[in-house]
Amino acid sequence: MLSIVVPAYNEGEHIYDNLMTIDKALKAFSSDYEIIAVNDGSRDNTGAEVARAASDNPSIKDFGYDINRGKGGAVAWGAVNSKGDIVGFIDADLDLSPDLIKGYYTEMTAQGADIVIGSKMHKDSKLEYPFARKVFSLCYYIMLKVLFGLKCHDTQTGLKLYKGPLIREIAPKRKIDGYAFDIELLALASKNKAKLIEMPVELNFTRGQSFGRIKFKDVWKMFTDTWKIWWNLKVKKSYFK
Repeated sequence: MLSIVVPAYNEGEHIYDNLMTIDKALKAFSSDYEIIAVNDGSRDNTGAEVARAASDNPSIKDFGYDINRGKGGAVAWGAVNSKGDIVGFIDADLDLSPDLIKGYYTEMTAQGADIVIGSKMHKDSKLEYPFARKVFSLCYYIMLKVLFGLKCHDTQTGLKLYKGPLIREIAPKRKIDGYAFDIELLALASKNKAKLIEMPVELNFTRGQSFGRIKFKDVWKMFTDTWKIWWNLKVKKSYFK
């Protein structure tokens, strides 16, 4: 079974159609799947639109809640409530096409990988992406390489697949709710000797500004959260107590 978690915050204008688009992409290659839509305490009508989608399509499950937890909290909540042998997550705005999931799923099975992640730095990736975010991604990659030594080039692209038992084991250990949750999960998976492969992405940036919804305070929090992860993992070793 395949589970796809879709964290959504203030996506009311598009979330219904985007969930149906994801369903169509999964139905094209799988007969056993679920879409776990997590309304992350949105202030708009996202919750109502997710409920409507779940009512219209039995493959869509509504796991929303009223208080905003951050993307990391939303993904973790969806993951621990998933049933799939493979569990993925994709951003609700569909900057990344859900049609990519089929190739990731196929490659994961073929290579016996535990994790497949989309990478903007993959040589075959096709990007329509603001220059400022390219620079940020490169700088963050260098920082992560120094701190964690992970065998991947891009931790922040919003499409990933995990083996179900792995993500359900490490997600409850998560301490970070913000954007740095990705590196936290990957660092914990690395401790479990998980096999990781990177796949190309086709990215069509839909937000109007260079960083979309991400503001300076979000970038700063991502930076400080990354150091918290390093401290908790390498110094305190608090994930394993």
